[in-house]
Amino acid sequence: MAKAKTQFICQNCGTVHTRWAGKCEGCGEWNTIVEEDPMGGIGSGPGKTPKKGRPVTLTSLSGEIEEAPRIPTGMSELDRATGGGFVRGSAVLIGGDPGIGKSTLLMQAAAALSRRGHRIVYVSGEEAVAQVRLRAQRLAAADTDVLLAAETNVEDILATISEGKRPDLIIIDSIQTLWSDTADSAPGTVTQVRTGVQAMIRFAKQTGATMVLVGHVTKDGQIAGPRVVEHMVDAVLYFEGDRGHHYRILRTVKNRFGPTDEIGVFEMSDKGLREVSNPSELFLGERNEKSPGAAVFAGMEGTRPVLVEVQALVAPTSLGTPRRAVVGWDSSRLAMILAVLEAHCGVKLGSHDVYLNIAGGYRISEPAADMAIASALVSSLAGLALPADCVYFGEVSLSGAVRPVSQTGQRLKEAEKLGFSTAFLPSASAELPKGTKGRWTEIESLPDLVARIAGSGNRFRQVEED
Repeated sequence: MAKAKTQFICQNCGTVHTRWAGKCEGCGEWNTIVEEDPMGGIGSGPGKTPKKGRPVTLTSLSGEIEEAPRIPTGMSELDRATGGGFVRGSAVLIGGDPGIGKSTLLMQAAAALSRRGHRIVYVSGEEAVAQVRLRAQRLAAADTDVLLAAETNVEDILATISEGKRPDLIIIDSIQTLWSDTADSAPGTVTQVRTGVQAMIRFAKQTGATMVLVGHVTKDGQIAGPRVVEHMVDAVLYFEGDRGHHYRILRTVKNRFGPTDEIGVFEMSDKGLREVSNPSELFLGERNEKSPGAAVFAGMEGTRPVLVEVQALVAPTSLGTPRRAVVGWDSSRLAMILAVLEAHCGVKLGSHDVYLNIAGGYRISEPAADMAIASALVSSLAGLALPADCVYFGEVSLSGAVRPVSQTGQRLKEAEKLGFSTAFLPSASAELPKGTKGRWTEIESLPDLVARIAGSGNRFRQVEED
């Protein structure tokens, strides 16, 4: 008789091992490998006798294309992040740090949709019904017709939402608490998460109901569980924010029915989340215009221009290895900017500590912030405050050249709307607005920018070489 095959799966990343080990080779975590039976649950086909399949209907590529109907929530920031609202029959995965406000956001969205006449079902696997009602009362959502249940069994949830009228929106909070009778493993494991998500997605596709799944994240900020879950769903949203700040950002990472670079900005209060229609005013609200080392970056998040302050501090150090601390930006990108400043501009920072921070806890991933970062660094080193009515944007290459960036016109219009009359931007930039009243300075290379900043005062300090 053949010996039953077993497999060992990492519960953190989903890597399959042939035998047990203390450390996972995929993610490097310890004591996360668990033995599971491949004969049960999803993915158990090779160990069983395959049954005869049924033929499906084949269609041609030519035919009428119907636009996917959407369910607008009425929350403009949430609709912006999802591409105009929830698509019927789609599966949306929302992740974020504990306590960041995922359940608050979904409760407010459920209440808003319920007031519009939609049938909403909220299934909580982490809280009791009374606890969810307390949150609803705090958010002024207790007077809506949102249907509530506290259940973690996948089969029971599907049987409940299958009865009666089909729901328009189903919220599962969260997928790590689901467990199915078809999988012989504990809730939260890779097999259980994958089985539960697949069952929920299958129900959404068959009935046309929108399925919103809440996912926990790991210490690295990634959604816990197998990576295949993000491939299975139609949209992946990350709810970001810093506990020390009152704003929250809903960032779109994947969206099959809309853009993948949009953000929605919210402000956390004691009565829930408030939409922020103009995030630039929020990020620039506590700006000190006379402080050296501060530059305003005109960035883009999808179709929305965002102005944010970049803060840099360059201080002498007595240590052999200077410190490089970055908050809100890529540390390797900072190392490149420092190297370009030293190699092509003569700015020696080898004996200085460099601290870089994006104001408000905001995180920038756009290369167009290179020129703003370089301006803040030179301003801090020289002790000169940059002009208060100026914005900076442009990508810096390794040769020291400043490359043009996209959507220049929208950046300048947003800056002018907020009172910024001047701008430092790359030369040969396209899409320059003709009707703007502002003045901009075109920069061809980074040495030209450093010379302009150093020439604005006579207090530029010469830094001794090591």
